[in-house]
Amino acid sequence: MRPRRLRSARTLLGTLTAAATLAVGTAGPATAAEQSAPVRHTAAAAHGLTPVTELLTQRLLLADKVAAAKYGTDTPIDDPEREVRILDDVRARAAGLGLDPDAVAAVFRDQIEANKLVQRGLYARWEAHPAERPTERPDLAKEVRPALDRITTQLLAALDGTERARTLPSCGPRLATAAGWSAYTHRLDPLHLKALGRALPSVCAA
Repeated sequence: MRPRRLRSARTLLGTLTAAATLAVGTAGPATAAEQSAPVRHTAAAAHGLTPVTELLTQRLLLADKVAAAKYGTDTPIDDPEREVRILDDVRARAAGLGLDPDAVAAVFRDQIEANKLVQRGLYARWEAHPAERPTERPDLAKEVRPALDRITTQLLAALDGTERARTLPSCGPRLATAAGWSAYTHRLDPLHLKALGRALPSVCAA
């Protein structure tokens, strides 16, 4: 089962890479020309799973603040104890929603790994380019983690709302389309695009 999941992740990442060409190659808000019929068609096709991919993208963008809060401190990127608490919590909440606790935990495990991928990428960037290092340190406990907790609640609701769509054979292509749309609308750079690919493998239940 795992090799098939990895192949699916590579397929999704390939689709996301195509979206990145648009995302990083166009600066600023979308122009009138970009609001063309093909783009509108893509948005419509993605609609069913965009609530999930939008939240995954928002969570990844918060990884920048997590990295800025930790960088230059003794707080490690990896926090196994906190990760266990998060996964135990989402398992319990998933059961309350009638979802498969292990399947939901797998989704959140992927989010944790994707978040760490962004953090490591930013650390490497800041080490190589000191001028790009953050000038402010967000409050991890009071600002960043409450925002992550809100997304956790919203993502659980989105997984519940898309449960049937995530079990269909069409889930993989539709998820790729939705993720590509989210990558495009949020103008994800290559690092965050790669992390979004890492966040996707467990979303489809089939």
